[in-house]
Amino acid sequence: MLNTDNTVALVVDIQERLLPVLHESGDFVANSVKLLTGLRALDVPVLITEQYPKGLGVTAADVKTAAGDAPVFEKTRFSAYTDEVAAAIKAHHAENIVLLGCETHICVLQTVLALQLWGLNVYLPQECVASRTPANKKNGLRQCLAAGAVVSNIESVLFQLLRDAKHPAFKTISKLIV
Repeated sequence: MLNTDNTVALVVDIQERLLPVLHESGDFVANSVKLLTGLRALDVPVLITEQYPKGLGVTAADVKTAAGDAPVFEKTRFSAYTDEVAAAIKAHHAENIVLLGCETHICVLQTVLALQLWGLNVYLPQECVASRTPANKKNGLRQCLAAGAVVSNIESVLFQLLRDAKHPAFKTISKLIV
């Protein structure tokens, strides 16, 4: 079960040079920022990966700002579950990963498969993953679901972590959702 003590967010490759080719990239970035803002209000640790930043650029500025001082891990493999990321997840004693990023049918899917292999529960807010085409996103989400990931949404994830209207972050989270 999701809770703030056993959950880490992993941002996969939301990079400057990828955004122009992604379907509905503006909404994708805005939703990712909303989710990250809520996760940070709940003190959920955030990790970021960048696929070959020399070629694809760095993490989009709005996403990087929303993620705060999250560590950034460079990679060339498609799965974001590198040895360095695995060590960071383990250091946080995480059982659950809230996964967001692109592309749904490539890097996100391969990350889901790797995380599942190592016994981690994966939650994918559907508004916070993207691909170049809607068909690829839909197909990627279906494959992630078939692999055992929970395909969810921003509100469900944040309110599962929040658990109670008496939580100190309730007002912050409520304002994000409106």
